[in-house]
Amino acid sequence: MPKGPYSVLVDKKIKEFNKSIKVDSDKSISIRSFLLSSISNNISEVKNALESEDVQSCINCLKKLGVKIKKNKNKNYLIFGKGLGSLYAKKNTTLNCGNSGTLARLLIGILSTTPDINIVITGDKSLNKRSMRSLIHVMSRFGASFKPENKNHFPLKLISSSMPIGIKYESGTSAQIKSAVILAGLNSYGNTTILEKQKTRNHTENILLNNSKCLKIKNKKNIIEVSGNKNLNQINMDVPSDPSSAAFFVALCLLNKKSVLKIKKVCLNPARIGFYLLLKKYGAKIRMINKKKYNNELIGDILVKSSKIKPIKSSGKYYLSATDEFPIMFVIAALTKGISKFYGIKGLSNKESNRILEMKKILSKFGVKCKSTKDSMIIIGREVIKRNNLIKVDSVNDHRIAMSCFILALISGSRLLIKGFETVKTSSPSFLKTIKLLGGKYEIKKTS
Repeated sequence: MPKGPYSVLVDKKIKEFNKSIKVDSDKSISIRSFLLSSISNNISEVKNALESEDVQSCINCLKKLGVKIKKNKNKNYLIFGKGLGSLYAKKNTTLNCGNSGTLARLLIGILSTTPDINIVITGDKSLNKRSMRSLIHVMSRFGASFKPENKNHFPLKLISSSMPIGIKYESGTSAQIKSAVILAGLNSYGNTTILEKQKTRNHTENILLNNSKCLKIKNKKNIIEVSGNKNLNQINMDVPSDPSSAAFFVALCLLNKKSVLKIKKVCLNPARIGFYLLLKKYGAKIRMINKKKYNNELIGDILVKSSKIKPIKSSGKYYLSATDEFPIMFVIAALTKGISKFYGIKGLSNKESNRILEMKKILSKFGVKCKSTKDSMIIIGREVIKRNNLIKVDSVNDHRIAMSCFILALISGSRLLIKGFETVKTSSPSFLKTIKLLGGKYEIKKTS
């Protein structure tokens, strides 16, 4: 792929396929593995880490905090853990989290209770637009402070707590903030107790349960208890494939006639498969096979066949387990005859872009009628939406918007130019390579 900005032109409908593929490794697990390895004891090994811009931002930040990270002869990452409370950087050092909200929130969780931290956290233009208000509020309860005061966006100066004490926290819909609280609690005095009102992604908990005695989970009461100042054992992780990255290829197969697809070794964590369960409910031929547990994570293969999908009705209960997949879900709805309705999705407005408004704007260019509110999207789908004229869209620096548009063009056979496609590297650097393997055609056009 070219360095710097580039666009992608899609102008040919994809043909039927019968393939077996492996998609990019899971971003959430990769970032968490590096962060937890850095504060563990001894040397940790992370296999099959995602080689994306977001993960590279994580590595760069950790190196600035004194963590030694290198690849071994097998191209696996070795992380030389410094132990709890041992990360350090000179005063006013800037840590750039790039496009990664996951990295920013979890890193702040660790550093808020790490002694003698006085650094600046920033990101790219997209990340710097995202509100950090909720995170700032809860980290302040541990005694951390942020400058300038009353500012809710990066760049921000973080000054860690001089005497962090565990808190009681009632979590909302953000797994990232929940994880930040867990990580802050690791280096606090006493216990930190989290009441989960709604079950969210639990990758942080799974890693810690497998590698330390600092965490207790009372499933019946939805309570997580973090014991402060407990040593973390080394992390040995083999990162599975990302179900969110897999979703784009699942959609491509479902919508493409006479096609069959197998995606190998995908993370099937129950908190991550709402997209698949919802689509099965409306006629999608999706099976999860060869399932097994590794490091507390359920892993397996996804088998997909082209399907006749019914109009989708999604309530708020699916939002948390399908958060990242809604843009491609909107594409499926657009190509499904009838009225699809999505409710309880207001969180989409604070992603890399406002994904409700951006997808509405894009679908309208294809002649698909949509109605939206801050919390909902109604899509009047059609089976055929081909446009002969060249349609131009901007990724708005949102990787999932870019990939969703690409799938829409491949299925509809429309001519589509997607500007800023380089953003896909943040989560799915092998996306175009996999598209080519499935027979998809495209042109790369470098832009200045």
